[in-house]
Amino acid sequence: MESSQGWSIPLERIKQGRNVYFRYEDSEFSINNQPINELEAEQLKSAMSVLQRFKGLPQFKWINEILPKIDQAFQFSKDTGGIISFDNNEFLKGLEFIDPLFNAILYKKVVKINYQSFRNPEPVIIILSPYHLKEYNNRWFVYGKNSEYENMVNLALDRFESVEEFDGIYEPTDINFEEYFEDTIGVSKIPGQKPEKIRLRIDSSLWPYIETKPIHGSQKVIERRETSTEIQLELIPNYEMESLILSFGEKIEVIMPLDLREKIKERIQALFEKY
Repeated sequence: MESSQGWSIPLERIKQGRNVYFRYEDSEFSINNQPINELEAEQLKSAMSVLQRFKGLPQFKWINEILPKIDQAFQFSKDTGGIISFDNNEFLKGLEFIDPLFNAILYKKVVKINYQSFRNPEPVIIILSPYHLKEYNNRWFVYGKNSEYENMVNLALDRFESVEEFDGIYEPTDINFEEYFEDTIGVSKIPGQKPEKIRLRIDSSLWPYIETKPIHGSQKVIERRETSTEIQLELIPNYEMESLILSFGEKIEVIMPLDLREKIKERIQALFEKY
């Protein structure tokens, strides 16, 4: 209690024979009135900064109420402004559907979704047993089972018109979603498709970026040269992976597999023709 790592409480020692007793030097002292120390204040401010990221999500509405109270109690406002930012768009369409979907997954409830896809001119009704919510590239998706399809489907929340609980039989799943996404980039995955070994040649000017921010967890260096570095990934090719490769422009070249190399080539040629 006396140490600087504890409460740093001023104590009075009273010796009676062989026994030593302790009591507060100030009889009115209370640990409930102690201000937090500098380290605790910094830790609390860091935690508040992280919580700010979730303010726009419906299921975290309580954060909107508690953060100002903490801020006022410890007077952090003058210290924390502009320190940290997150890539989070609280005005993104569809965020209001996260809350009912989250609860439906938690309590294994079927939902009825009024869904407006890009392909259909009119909305369609989808009955879904929802399993998992995933964010990718500032968009939210829900994975689940619809009885009209053999395989699991994923739906973009920004295409939802409405969602409500439906009186149906929930179809459970044994999918481990942490493992489900291990061999993919993004949200697209064809059932039964196996990961492939993908070799990329990275320009030397881009390599420091790719080295510190790997394209995928399976990334490993195959060969280093003065002008380039070749890496290998082991994952399932999909549209999101192609788009990611193309986003680096001429700094990345697909070496293998040949069908992926050809597909990237065709997309580059189509892009070239537009200019």
